[in-house]
Amino acid sequence: MEEPEMQLKVKKVTDKFTESMYVLANEPSVALFRLQEHVRRSLPELAQHKSDMQSWEEQSQGAIYTVEYACSAIKNMTDSSVYFKSIDSLLKHAIAMKEQLNAAQG
Repeated sequence: MEEPEMQLKVKKVTDKFTESMYVLANEPSVALFRLQEHVRRSLPELAQHKSDMQSWEEQSQGAIYTVEYACSAIKNMTDSSVYFKSIDSLLKHAIAMKEQLNAAQG
């Protein structure tokens, strides 16, 4: 065989081989395998992140409940100032009455 003819045949064979390898490397099942590998590698980390986020959410909900409860208690205390003023005036009146009784007895 002549050299140019041999080179042409070798080039055809290598081109066909390269094309076959390219098709095999990009076959959908290979792509799915690569996707499965990726999921298997990244899933534990994602699951840990999800668990951490749920824990943080629970802690946040607890803190929010505590703050809301404290705000409610403070609001109730400010609303009860009327009652404290009434108690104060009743105590002053009771002390005055006791002093009058002591003066009447003495």
